Amino acid sequence: MPVIVANRARGSGRAYTAYPMGHPNDADYLEPYREAVRRFGAGFEATLWGTEQTQQARFDVMIDLAGFESCVVLDAGCGRGDFAARLHERRVSYARYVGVDALEAMVQAATARGLKQCEFICADFVAEPAVLARAGADYACISGALNTMEPEMARRVVKAAFEAAAQGVVFNFLSDRPHAKWGEQNLGSAHRFDTLDWIDWSLGLSSRVSFTQDYLDGHDATILIRHDGE
Repeated sequence: MPVIVANRARGSGRAYTAYPMGHPNDADYLEPYREAVRRFGAGFEATLWGTEQTQQARFDVMIDLAGFESCVVLDAGCGRGDFAARLHERRVSYARYVGVDALEAMVQAATARGLKQCEFICADFVAEPAVLARAGADYACISGALNTMEPEMARRVVKAAFEAAAQGVVFNFLSDRPHAKWGEQNLGSAHRFDTLDWIDWSLGLSSRVSFTQDYLDGHDATILIRHDGE
């Protein structure tokens, strides 16, 4: 059973810590984010996005694909709550937003923004995937969080998120079919995934799959998987 500790921060959001008993929370895929927080604090730089504009472009694609109107939205790897803020900027009338992130400093920063109808949970959803199901989400969203994972781990996360959400999951990743302009770009701790393989794998979960990388010149790709019959 997880240990749950409530942490109150200023603003209208709520923050919780949920770790399994004895869990060291020291996974390698989190280390680039921990290092960024140590260097920059819980600001935009700690999200490891290049610019706020490219981050928002990815968010907009997810919003355009799924809509999220009247939905409970789960954001796995929420960082400082930038996706929640973008939903507000786009005037998306979601029912409730639940952000999950393993770094307490980022969750505290997100909570401090005081975003309406939002709560933030500090938990490692890779080690403790049950936290995703507890959100009671219609849609699970994963933006950027897969970039430091190996493919097998990333697929486990997406599958857990898909199973945890009533309507489906939408996620992005770095495509291995980008425009030539990206060349041999140094991605640091991130890496590109086999795009066609991801599409094929997604179709194994459901027949209702949407795909696009018609933004950022193919640097990034987004997949929406809806449950059959929804």
